[in-house]
Amino acid sequence: MLLNKYFVGYLTNERNFSTNTISSYRDTFSQFLVYCRDKESLPPEKLTVSMITPEMVTGFLDSLESTGKSVATRNQRLAALRAFFKYVQYAVPEHMLDMQRLLLIKEKQKPKETVSFLSVEGIANLLNQPSADTRSGYRDMLLLTVLYDSGARVSELTDIRISDVRTDSPASICLYGKGGKSRVVPVSTNTAALLKNYLGKERLNTPEHVQRLLFRNRSGQKLTRSGILYIVTKYGNMARERSPGLIPSPLTPHCFRHSKAMHLLQSGVNLVYIRDFLGHEHLKTTEIYARSDSRAKREAIAGAYSNYRDDSQFRPSWTDDSGLMTWLKNLC
Repeated sequence: MLLNKYFVGYLTNERNFSTNTISSYRDTFSQFLVYCRDKESLPPEKLTVSMITPEMVTGFLDSLESTGKSVATRNQRLAALRAFFKYVQYAVPEHMLDMQRLLLIKEKQKPKETVSFLSVEGIANLLNQPSADTRSGYRDMLLLTVLYDSGARVSELTDIRISDVRTDSPASICLYGKGGKSRVVPVSTNTAALLKNYLGKERLNTPEHVQRLLFRNRSGQKLTRSGILYIVTKYGNMARERSPGLIPSPLTPHCFRHSKAMHLLQSGVNLVYIRDFLGHEHLKTTEIYARSDSRAKREAIAGAYSNYRDDSQFRPSWTDDSGLMTWLKNLC
C-alpha cells in the first residue's frame, strides 16, 4: 500500500516525475523485492518498511555488483531507494528513526570515468555496415545515423515522434530528456535528407502520422533498450571484423553520444555549447570530454559529415525516385 501511494500519489501526481524516472525507480524496487524474497526469505506480501535494515540494503547493492553491474548502477539503485526512505519519513513519521539509519548508507566511490568513443573513421565504418537495399537495413542505417548525429540518449531516441523531426532547413530533432526537459538539436543536411527520404517512402509524412514513433520494431511497437543494443551490437561486430582497431569492445549505444561530443570538442566547439547540445544540467558533467581528449583539434566537424558512408554501396533498390537516389548516391 505504501509503495502504491509512493508511485501513484507522490511520484506521479505530486512530483510529476517523468515516465523514464518512474520506470527506473520501479525496476529498482522489483529487483530489491526479488532479492528480499530469494536471499532474505521475505516475500513481498510479508515485507514491511520496519523489516528493512541497512545490512539488507547493502546486501542487495553488493549482489548487483556480483552479477556484473557497475558501481554507477549500484549508486543509481541506492538513490532510488533513498528517495523512498525520505518519503517514508514524512508519510509514516513513526518510522523516521529507521529511515534515518537507512539514509546513512553512502554511495560507493566510482573509479575515474573513462569515455569510450569512436573516431570519425570508426563512425564512418560503422554507418557503412547496414544494407540500404532493404527497408529494415535502411531503417537501421538511419537509426545509427540519428543516434550519432543527434547525440541522443537511448531513451530519447526511442521517444522521437514524427512531429519532433524537421527536415527542412535548418533541420533539427526535438529530444525529450531527463526530468521531462526537452531540447532541439540540429542535424546535418545529410541526415535530414535520409530522414526525408525515409518518411516519404514509408508514407509517414502525412498529418495522421505526426504522433507515430519514428523508430519501431517489427511488431510496430516502441523499440526497447535491448532492441537498440541488439542493432548496435550487430553492426558493431560486422564493422569490427573489417576494421578491428576502429571499433571499441564492447560497443554500446552511449558510445555514439560520447563520440559526437568528442568530435565536436575536437572541432573547436565550446564546452558550453556541447553541454546544451547533450542536455547536461551542469558544465562539470561535460568536462569529462575535455579531460579525455589530449589530441590536437581536428578540422571542423562538418568536414566529417561527408565521410559518413561509402556510397559506392548505397543503392537502395526498394526506392524508385531516381532523381533523389542519384543525389543520395553522391551524398557523401
